[in-house]
Amino acid sequence: MSNAGAADDPLLEVTPPEGTQARQIMPGTRLALVRHGEAACNAEDYIGGHSACRGLTARGVLQARILAGRLRRTGELDGAVALYTSVLPRAIETAEIVATGIAGPPSVPRQSCLLCERHPGEADGLTWAEYEERYQRVSLPGDDPELPLAPGGESWSEFVARASGALTALALRHPGELAVVVAHGGVIDSSMIAFLGLAEHGGAIRLHSEHTSITEWQHTGRTWRLVRYNDAAHLAGPEQAANRSPAPLWVGRDPALLASRR
Repeated sequence: MSNAGAADDPLLEVTPPEGTQARQIMPGTRLALVRHGEAACNAEDYIGGHSACRGLTARGVLQARILAGRLRRTGELDGAVALYTSVLPRAIETAEIVATGIAGPPSVPRQSCLLCERHPGEADGLTWAEYEERYQRVSLPGDDPELPLAPGGESWSEFVARASGALTALALRHPGELAVVVAHGGVIDSSMIAFLGLAEHGGAIRLHSEHTSITEWQHTGRTWRLVRYNDAAHLAGPEQAANRSPAPLWVGRDPALLASRR
């Protein structure tokens, strides 16, 4: 179901060759990255790849609507020239709702598999408990960056290169402009690792962006400047408690300790 190599992928034509700086990103270019709302795979703790993603939960839809309302009130992303998303249903559904809150980009987001979450291979659809039992390992970002998540899937280093390369392609495609990307937590993680130059593929830290949070970047012409990270103010406060997704169990786990107890 993946269309990673599809000829009509809007990012393939501008993806820079690996290891080259053939084109420079124009100063003032901005990328606003929005994580999708809560999805069935999040609520049910399973791996939601191209085959298994079932889209948003009712709470995820509400989260996206709350964000769209915030954007209409604040106008903070108005003027965006483009809206992109992955080909996974949870991201597409979120993007279509968020688009109603932004004055500027087309209401129909452009889809690219280069913006998908890490490709899971044959683990697609397994619960995370089943995954750990079947493969006798945990695979949090950076733990073993060259090991595929499962046979046929991506390694962490491959994923970070693919996702950050897609974001760079977007920046090249929209010089000096604002583009909005509705994608996945891993894509946001990849931007942090690649744009900030974090060591060891980000293995020294644990990132977790909230559902429908905004992470924004601006380019100086030489490097990326992090404008904001994990901005989920629209879900803040006690009145929004029921609309916030609980943090997944892995956020508070140290995989090295888990491995030592096996």
